[in-house]
Amino acid sequence: MSRRITAEGLGSAFLVAAVVGSGIMGERLAGGNVAIALLANSIATGAALVALILALAPISGAHFNPAVTLVSAGSGLLAWRDAPGYVVAQVAGALVGVAAANAMFELPLFFASGHARSGAAQLLSELVATFGLVSVITGSARAHASVPFAVGGYIAAAYWFTSSTSFANPAVTIARACTDTFSGIRPADVSAFVAVQLVGAAAAGGLWRWLVRGESARPPATVIFACVHSAGRSQMAAAFFNRLADPARARATSAGTEPAERVHAEVVRAMAELGLDLHDARPRRLTDELARGAELLVTMGCGETCPVVPGVRRLDWELRDPKGRPPDEVREIRDDVRARIEALVATEHWSR
Repeated sequence: MSRRITAEGLGSAFLVAAVVGSGIMGERLAGGNVAIALLANSIATGAALVALILALAPISGAHFNPAVTLVSAGSGLLAWRDAPGYVVAQVAGALVGVAAANAMFELPLFFASGHARSGAAQLLSELVATFGLVSVITGSARAHASVPFAVGGYIAAAYWFTSSTSFANPAVTIARACTDTFSGIRPADVSAFVAVQLVGAAAAGGLWRWLVRGESARPPATVIFACVHSAGRSQMAAAFFNRLADPARARATSAGTEPAERVHAEVVRAMAELGLDLHDARPRRLTDELARGAELLVTMGCGETCPVVPGVRRLDWELRDPKGRPPDEVREIRDDVRARIEALVATEHWSR
């Protein structure tokens, strides 16, 4: 969990630094032409979003936005117990980002904005912008590779079709009140912006739950964790996955190219410490047929002997083999596997 929270804080910091910093630079270079400054601001923000989501989505899901986090929790894609940590990290990261942007342009770290953003048109713009953002994220999440580009493209466009320039993010809104520059917002206007952003996000979340309701009847995705002997790393991964993932969405199995007779004793002991019993788990052979039935194949050490199946997504994790290692090293490997599984389940929206 600590890695996911750190990733959310880091991403939020860089996002706000991009928004505020590009606004300052754009305004200084535009020679009074507000359209040019806004163009620079929107392009930089959209590009930063693409890069940050690509970099951090495998760790935390790359929300960077309390509204997105709350919708994810309400939809069952993120555990409610994890939501407060995400939100705190996003707000804290956003404040770090605005301080960094101000400092890079030799301005005070925090100074209240005088940029008024009030009125019905501005609030409607924020409601529409946030509704659209959550809709784009939810819709494109079913084609995983498209999410970064869909989100970056949408936000860059929404700068131009909303009178508020599409804040669409409570954490970013709070942070932008701390800079009296091009992208700032008067502190008195923050609460109304945040309120309509949450309303827009909730409305989009409810609509999309209804739109995709029929998809719950689809069979769960199959995830295969594969190593050489299916007696260590892959068994750990499958056990953690099946504990954390909603079985109606995805289920995991362990397989190996040269399966052993039983799970390594040191692995059984390490997993038992966390309440996961692998005494009765049996290694199975990884075949082309088994791999073809999977939505995702995660390999961890089987190298060129692992099958490559067209149409099946594949990840490769570099993990040490726990066989024969002392207990402390086995625990380190176990905890590394668990962190990767937590990130995978969150990223793919398979959480219970």
